[in-house]
Amino acid sequence: MRVFLFRRVVVRVFLALCALPATPLVPAAWAHDLITAEAVEKYLARADSDLSTVRGKAPSRVRADAHYDLGRMLDEIRELLNRDVAMHGRVQGLATHLLIKELKGRGLELAASAGSGRFVVPASHYVEALKLDADARGGDAAFRLLTGRFYDSFDADPSRSRLPWAELEEQIRLAERLASRKPPHPEQEEIDFVAAVQHVQAAGILPDRARAADHLKRAQTAAAAFARRYPDSLRNAALEVLTAAAKP
Repeated sequence: MRVFLFRRVVVRVFLALCALPATPLVPAAWAHDLITAEAVEKYLARADSDLSTVRGKAPSRVRADAHYDLGRMLDEIRELLNRDVAMHGRVQGLATHLLIKELKGRGLELAASAGSGRFVVPASHYVEALKLDADARGGDAAFRLLTGRFYDSFDADPSRSRLPWAELEEQIRLAERLASRKPPHPEQEEIDFVAAVQHVQAAGILPDRARAADHLKRAQTAAAAFARRYPDSLRNAALEVLTAAAKP
């Protein structure tokens, strides 16, 4: 019972840390009025410019960059919408609703999770960017796709992923590719952490005991390597508990 309670405390601390981005995604000036009429105009102009590029005949890398920029923009808007949901329980404001409607009309719909009500990562544009350029905008498209899908894949317990195995396997490959990138992505610690937890997730959903045990072993190896590389990271406690509690 004590181990179970300790696990819940560590996981809650982990989730609290994950909810605090290292760099604010939006300007502090929007703290009270999250999306203004002026912001709507700028977002829509940016969307129209990027959409024109991705639908044109520009070189692959140029179109990849436009897809990446669309993903970044939608991620920024998603963060604002999720702040609204966190503060008020729903999205509010005429400008916000207008922006959502106009983006949807452009084929840029932001979807909310049926369970949490939070808006999920706009994965499609990151995926398209990576099809055109495997290292789109310096590896950041892959990083945002990896972490966005990871944090959207569970509710309270990171070890319990909602992703089907095929998607989780794709996530594992994406993490491995990012981990071997030269030069390393600036958020390498986050990448290494997600990679380790995804092996815990795999161990929990694979019906084949041998394959599940292999992923658990890989998770434990990754957690030990993480502790050596980042000895002062608060994520070490979460990894220790998650790998100790996992069962193939």
